[in-house]
Amino acid sequence: MGMPVTVEIADAFDAKTAIDAVFNYFTYIDDTFSTFKETSEITKINNGLVEKKDFSQDMKTVFELAEKTKQETNGYFNIVNNKGVCDPSGIVKGWAIQHAAQLLCDKGFKNHYVEAGGDIQVFGLPTQVLAQAGKNENHLSWSVGIKNPFNTQEIIKVVYLKNNEGIATSGTYERGAHIYNPKNRKETLAEIMSITVIAKNVYEADRIATAAFAMQRKGIRFIEDLPGFEAYVIDNQGIATMTNGFEKYTIP
Repeated sequence: MGMPVTVEIADAFDAKTAIDAVFNYFTYIDDTFSTFKETSEITKINNGLVEKKDFSQDMKTVFELAEKTKQETNGYFNIVNNKGVCDPSGIVKGWAIQHAAQLLCDKGFKNHYVEAGGDIQVFGLPTQVLAQAGKNENHLSWSVGIKNPFNTQEIIKVVYLKNNEGIATSGTYERGAHIYNPKNRKETLAEIMSITVIAKNVYEADRIATAAFAMQRKGIRFIEDLPGFEAYVIDNQGIATMTNGFEKYTIP
């Protein structure tokens, strides 16, 4: 799907086979959901070659999750563009990362993270923590940097994740204008540069981050009222705003 994937496993036993399984899974996801591949299932659907009754189970699931998200975000998430073409990327990425991380859990790995395109799912503890015997592991977490959208080589905020949480950032500063407002498709989304969302897992964080970015300045207020979610937004003037509970993630 045109993005790098990173996997780190901190458990002290051979992980090569498990990592291969994760990348094989992402290859399957790309082959199924990429709108850039003529042979993918989603391209065949958009070309009218596959009827709804013949969708694969994963495709049915993604379409159902997309509709659920559309309803929960008051229409600010919509996988159908103004030409009637379906692009489920806004929900597939987080969903696939979550499944890949769970695949590692199912294989017995307890400490790992999976990242794709900047969105991350963590489980357990990182390598450096496991190596530091004697420390209280209850207060140690995975550290994740939030990039400056005006200078992507700079980290402007570090957050700490534990309890198998997920984080996702939505914006146009790296991939260009790939997000639109479903309620006003001609609107240029220029009020904010990025919004980072933390949730109980990366699937939840990713779908809400996409919808909140489409809402622009209203997005941070939407997340403020959403139980179980915290967010950090940077506007076009470089001013950062965070939800009331976000600051707890800046303490290791």
